[in-house]
Amino acid sequence: MKIILASSSAYRQTILKKLHIPFSNVTPNIDESSVATESISDQVERLAKNKALSISSQSAYKDSYVIGSDQLASFKGQVLGKPGDFATAKQQLLMFSGQTVRFYTGLCLVHAANNELSQIVETFDVTFKTLTESQIAIYLKIEQPYDCAGSFKCEGLGIALFESLNGRDPNTLIGLPLIALIDLFNTMSVNLFDYMQKDELNM
Repeated sequence: MKIILASSSAYRQTILKKLHIPFSNVTPNIDESSVATESISDQVERLAKNKALSISSQSAYKDSYVIGSDQLASFKGQVLGKPGDFATAKQQLLMFSGQTVRFYTGLCLVHAANNELSQIVETFDVTFKTLTESQIAIYLKIEQPYDCAGSFKCEGLGIALFESLNGRDPNTLIGLPLIALIDLFNTMSVNLFDYMQKDELNM
């Protein structure tokens, strides 16, 4: 069985490695523009699907299971982008102080040869502590999460900023919900335990 992760994200690749299954990654080429009338949930669902289809439609990957994923963060109804620099990240985190940010992650699994497609949108809520400017500045100087939506890395020092985390899978925050992914494989009658690299476990 061939599995393709339709992503160039090092974060998603690291998460998928947790399952000890062989996979390759291929960078999708799609238009990621938003649609004015589209909800955040619909947008991540559409983009995850388009990423998976852009790879599975290629003849070389037609018989592969292709995983597409897309994530957006929302605060008070507004989509949050990647900060890009210290000043923007500081502004975002000051805004989040004592507040809750919701993350939407669209996940899609496609097997073109079998004409199978399954998808889901997972949500995850992050509630922040009341933060001071000094705390935020120290955090940003240490971790520099300028390429992360929401201006933090939950798998790193970002955990120090949080009051609580609410969702069924913490991997969702990093962009690839594994519980949901296993569910999608199950809908296609694929048991990932059968494909885990047992040689690594001396089995």
